[in-house]
Amino acid sequence: MSSFGKIRVEGPDALAFLQRVCGKQMDVAPGRIVYTQMLNARGGIECDLTVTRLSETAYFLVVPAATVQRDLAWLRRNTGDAVVVMTDVTAGEAVMPLMGPKARAVLSACSPDDFSNDAHPFGLAREIEIGMGLARAHRVTYVGELGWEIYVSTDQAAHVFETLVEAGAAHGLTLCGLHAMDTCRLEKAFRHYGHDITDEDHVLEAGLGFAVKPDKGAFIGREAVLRKKETGLDRRLLQFRLTDPDLHLHHNEPLLRDGKIVGFLTSGGYGHALGAAVGLGYVPCTRPGEPVAEMLASHYAVEIAGQRAVVEASLKPLYDPKSLRPKCAAAPDASGPSACWRPPQTNGAGQTLPGASTSGGPYPAAPPQSPTRPEPILAALGRRGAWA
Repeated sequence: MSSFGKIRVEGPDALAFLQRVCGKQMDVAPGRIVYTQMLNARGGIECDLTVTRLSETAYFLVVPAATVQRDLAWLRRNTGDAVVVMTDVTAGEAVMPLMGPKARAVLSACSPDDFSNDAHPFGLAREIEIGMGLARAHRVTYVGELGWEIYVSTDQAAHVFETLVEAGAAHGLTLCGLHAMDTCRLEKAFRHYGHDITDEDHVLEAGLGFAVKPDKGAFIGREAVLRKKETGLDRRLLQFRLTDPDLHLHHNEPLLRDGKIVGFLTSGGYGHALGAAVGLGYVPCTRPGEPVAEMLASHYAVEIAGQRAVVEASLKPLYDPKSLRPKCAAAPDASGPSACWRPPQTNGAGQTLPGASTSGGPYPAAPPQSPTRPEPILAALGRRGAWA
């Protein structure tokens, strides 16, 4: 994730400025991380980002790697009279996501800081010691597991990386890259800017209504959000899982509802924990505001190399739909209600997926006939499986 764009927004008007260009509440305590979108007047998504408040007058934005200059241009275009300074600091920090049920144990082995839920809850960023260096640990995830994104200055990146690898040796740490991250985010139905969401996709139809808060007050796109809530959605972004585990998805495969082509997959890849290929795609509603239950009751298929393949549809993520894993508090071998629980894998209608566990279990137990994810994963960025 070192390639992801990093923008500092600072100045006496930083809060008011970001309140206007971002859809969610920006007036949070220093250290809090906010996932949100920057919208245009039509409710389309101009940027999908996280915003971390560093101080009363400074914020840290993480944006898609391919859109840094585009996002800077959007911010500058909407600055108005705000007294703010925007700085591209992408090259100044390396980012090492440490993800998996043993991520807490690995960090604790090379840092004196407390990484418990009480000391470092989900959605918080703070400075930590790691090895002989200093870093900023953001407890967020783009893969749907317990973990931290470690932001470290480029001059200390090699040392911090070597420290993490050494500390992780006793815990089975595995290096992986962006392709592994992509397959994990697909299982969690996390959106990817440029594929699943763009400036032409309404934030509510993309299923991201939780990341915008019209009741906070005025912001760009607020009126479009309120109008869409009143008139109803014209389409929804759903997740799909192939029933045949031997077929593969890439994206752009035609998507059929009840035998008729209604769109195409915006993303696709193999879901190793789900035991089959998964994808995302928009499905038009038969009428504005069509109920979710009616949409999920339809028969869905995709066309792969001229052949139709049946898929299961879900509005909720097929993998850990309640997002319990990123917020777990206990060690992976703990038992009882505080343990990291692996819920049964079900679709949006609550039906258990073929080949998936029906009983759940303490992490890292895996569903029968379904591969498990590496634990933990250190996402070595750039080339797959290599440090870059």
